[in-house]
Amino acid sequence: MRIIVFGGAGDMGSRAVEDLAAGEGVEQVTIADRDGLAAETVAAGQQGKRARVDVTVVDAEDSKALVDAMRGYDVVASALGPFYRFEVRLARAAIEAGVDYASICDDWSAAQAVLDELDSPARSAGRTIITGLGTSPGLSNVVIKYLAGQMDHARRADVSIYQPLNGGGGEAVLKHMMYVVSGDVPAWRLGRQVMAPACSESKLVKFPRFGRIKVWNMGHTEPVTIPRFISGLEECNFFMGFGRGAGLFIWPARIGVFRSDRRIDFVARQLARIERLTSGQEAAPGGLRVDVWGEKDGQEVHRMVCGVGRMRDATALCLSAGVQLLGRKDLSVSDGGAYAPEACLDPETLVSAMREKGVEAFEDLAMTKPVAGAEQH
Repeated sequence: MRIIVFGGAGDMGSRAVEDLAAGEGVEQVTIADRDGLAAETVAAGQQGKRARVDVTVVDAEDSKALVDAMRGYDVVASALGPFYRFEVRLARAAIEAGVDYASICDDWSAAQAVLDELDSPARSAGRTIITGLGTSPGLSNVVIKYLAGQMDHARRADVSIYQPLNGGGGEAVLKHMMYVVSGDVPAWRLGRQVMAPACSESKLVKFPRFGRIKVWNMGHTEPVTIPRFISGLEECNFFMGFGRGAGLFIWPARIGVFRSDRRIDFVARQLARIERLTSGQEAAPGGLRVDVWGEKDGQEVHRMVCGVGRMRDATALCLSAGVQLLGRKDLSVSDGGAYAPEACLDPETLVSAMREKGVEAFEDLAMTKPVAGAEQH
């Protein structure tokens, strides 16, 4: 299996490269990045792994260069953000290059555009595009599918994230955070998509290890993709909180500070400089909680799955696991097309793959009841 990783020299992309290079059946991993020096440094650290790791310098703004770089590979993996700028461009290039594609895209508008605009071209080309294959979206989506599958009728799904401001991620993550707290963002209410101002709704959510954290409605992909691929769902919401220091993002967002690419870029550059001053410190872990409500045997039921981990590890390892499943065609669909993870990956298979990589999901806040995986059946 030959895999090219865009953004492979970045924070999460480099972690995906590390895991892919050790993957069974992976022969070659190419780091595609505009920062050749950083990419060479990552590649040098992978010597002795199963796969050969090399580097290609690519400008993601050059569509022809993207297609040329992708040709000949089995799968394109993307950790290249911000995804509201690059996701559609990369997915379209993969279709043209005749290569399957998966990314950690977490920007709702980009995921919606991929599903709306590229499903037909991908099907015609016989290529599989998976958008949003990280922790959230990604693991969150397949967990919702897993829980909904245990009900006769799933009615509502909520995804809640605790992402501390010292959780790492670099400049692209900072841009994403400002993007998701800006403008109107989607939710699924009464069986249809509605738009509401970001951070106009809040609640307290209890997370494992961290206790109650205040979270706000923000712009993520789950309310866009989950109702599309899990029929009959009446409501789907996404909430995220940052814990201490949340006001640094919430109050500027409410007054429109981040409502342009130029402003986002400027603020991200300043914050990235501050973040680099503490680059030697270990990133703090965050939490994921997924709740699904519905009916089973005529009774109202509620199920929950949660977990704790560092963003870099959980997100990159989910991308690596999913890319390897995609490369082996270990999918729940046989036709090409543009999909979210819940539409084309078996939940128990992905959960098992993540467990093997040290990322566990639990069905209780005390984290004593692991979600069953394929190898436990």
